Amino acid sequence: MNLPHLNLKEEELALFEDAMRKEWLITNGLGGYASSTVLGINTGKYHGLLVAALHPPGDRTVFLAKLDEELIVNSKVYSFGTNEFRGAVYPEGYKFLKTFSINPFPKYVYAALQVDLEKTVFMPRDKNAVVAKYRVLNRNGFDVKIRVTPLVTCRHFHSVVDRSRNPLIFSQHRSGSREVQLIFDVPKANIAIRGSKGEFFERPNWIDRLLYHEEVMRGESAIDDCYQPGYFEILVSANSETKFALITAGNETSQENVEVLNEIGDTMPSVERVLKRELEQRSNLLESFYASHTVLPMTDWLSWILLAVDNFIVKDSEKRDSVIAGYHWFEPWGRDTFISMPGLMLVTGRFQNAKNVLSQFNKFCRQGLIPNFLQDNSGEASYNTVDATLWFVNAVLQYLKYTSDVDYVQTELWGSLKDIVESHIKGTLFNIHMDNDGLLAHGPRLTWMDAEIDGVAVTPRAGKAVEIQALWYNTLRIAQILAKRFGEKNLTETYASLADKVQASFNTKFWNSEKNCLFDVLNEAGNADASSRPNQVIAAALDFPVLDRIKYAQIVDVVERDFLTPCGLRTLARSDPRYKGVYSGDRRSRDQAYHNGSVWPWLLGPFVTAFLKAKGPTSENRSRSLNFVQSLFRQQIAVKGLGTISEIFDGDEPHLPKGCIAQAWSVAEPLRTYVEDVMMVRPEHEKEVLRV
Repeated sequence: MNLPHLNLKEEELALFEDAMRKEWLITNGLGGYASSTVLGINTGKYHGLLVAALHPPGDRTVFLAKLDEELIVNSKVYSFGTNEFRGAVYPEGYKFLKTFSINPFPKYVYAALQVDLEKTVFMPRDKNAVVAKYRVLNRNGFDVKIRVTPLVTCRHFHSVVDRSRNPLIFSQHRSGSREVQLIFDVPKANIAIRGSKGEFFERPNWIDRLLYHEEVMRGESAIDDCYQPGYFEILVSANSETKFALITAGNETSQENVEVLNEIGDTMPSVERVLKRELEQRSNLLESFYASHTVLPMTDWLSWILLAVDNFIVKDSEKRDSVIAGYHWFEPWGRDTFISMPGLMLVTGRFQNAKNVLSQFNKFCRQGLIPNFLQDNSGEASYNTVDATLWFVNAVLQYLKYTSDVDYVQTELWGSLKDIVESHIKGTLFNIHMDNDGLLAHGPRLTWMDAEIDGVAVTPRAGKAVEIQALWYNTLRIAQILAKRFGEKNLTETYASLADKVQASFNTKFWNSEKNCLFDVLNEAGNADASSRPNQVIAAALDFPVLDRIKYAQIVDVVERDFLTPCGLRTLARSDPRYKGVYSGDRRSRDQAYHNGSVWPWLLGPFVTAFLKAKGPTSENRSRSLNFVQSLFRQQIAVKGLGTISEIFDGDEPHLPKGCIAQAWSVAEPLRTYVEDVMMVRPEHEKEVLRV
């Protein structure tokens, strides 16, 4: 199976500002990753060639910031590397960059004085390691040398190093002629870099005051100090080609690094074998998907999205599955996990992964709540959410639709599902409780629109948010069909009666007859918030829609008119005085725009589902829906995070990508709706499972 390919030529790379905005990302299945720009300039503190999850998938630590190459010709040095400082870009090695490609691993091609240097970067799966594979062609009639200088550090990826205030404390050891090790005291960690050829020369040096201009624009810490332990030097004979590799491992102990490096090997044949294995894994992934989805055309954009899926599914140190919400900086979030699960794991046939994630989060169910997120360092669960639990229940239903694994749900999850419903009826944390009208009441900042400034919610939405009622009704209907399946007659009748009550209250209280759409929130006093937002589309998109069917088309028309963009749905109507069309500036400015105008791609999933429910799956409507999805996928895989989809986009044109360069639900929900709704590849057991 051919792997997808993106290529940037010299003239495109010469557009410096545009090229600086294009980033690549590869991952290792543990939460670790390698990432930089297509120019090889790190523009953010989250960039690095080895960012390792010391306690997978958390505690992500930057070990290897980058590798800078130099060409030595007759004692004259030509630098291919580039770094940014305040007011300066130095050296200007990017000017020697001829092409950049990703297929699916990034490859830089430099050329100067009849010498071509290719660098391909890849990460072996399930290892905190990165490999830079080099190919150098010397067309001169004399020998030349290549020097590769590692830029290393040891810091949590949210932080930077100012060695005058928080110096790195470490010792350096040369191990043989082609390896260097650094042992750090804080944090307790080790990095080892081994070459397959040439020799390592110790030349300790600090590169101070590196500037990360993306962090400057975000108002975050942006000045960093990094260390150069020395350089690897390789002789390239006249009129010859030389291949070599640098293998870097970063772990808590030197023994772990030795084991990882030995497993990868330090010869070119061993490195090539590891690379071949990684390429085959991705090729097999695509081949398996297309073989089981024969009606789907094989396209580069779809192949990129399928490979992007793989980045988010990771394992912890005990081999348990979880979902990284987004790269670079998000942890496993409950809400994001269960919104993403159908697209990441079910549409793609990863049923065991889905089962493992359901079981893992089920263990954290407390007082009828599923965690909002698991903290990066400690793994501690935080429960400040009203919807993660309801999306969990929905994910159970989606899992059943694809697998019909009723025994697992009854044995492992049914007790928790009943507890969830009971706890929401009686009341649980954060003032989450069923009100007298059957609707679900909750406190502020508990929905997916959860930004805050100085502890004050930007979009509090306290009371009864529209999508929460849709999810609550959906939960009750799911509980009803499961209770019936498991022979619990009294519960079946109870859940059915409650669901009927919720539906009647919802359609009476949430309909905005003036605008022919749904109110976004009923506040704690029972008054309707007439803010025009896209959340209402979820009321028509779920398997058990709470909204009366005759009103589907009306809300879909409103959402299409007021919120739809080529990248997803805006979060607030442009006519609203609170609308912020550009997501930029410091954290305060960004948080004001986050849910008040920014475009979210994940909302395209429920929108397309609701659109086809409302309009009908005719060939014309499916063609329109295909355009909705393709306008996102075809264009955006080549704009910011190459081969993947960003977290958000500006509400205003040209809808520039912002936030994380790769977001799980931005990939998953549009993929799900493309497969299930547009191409009509429905879950195998859907009809039997949904039978009430």
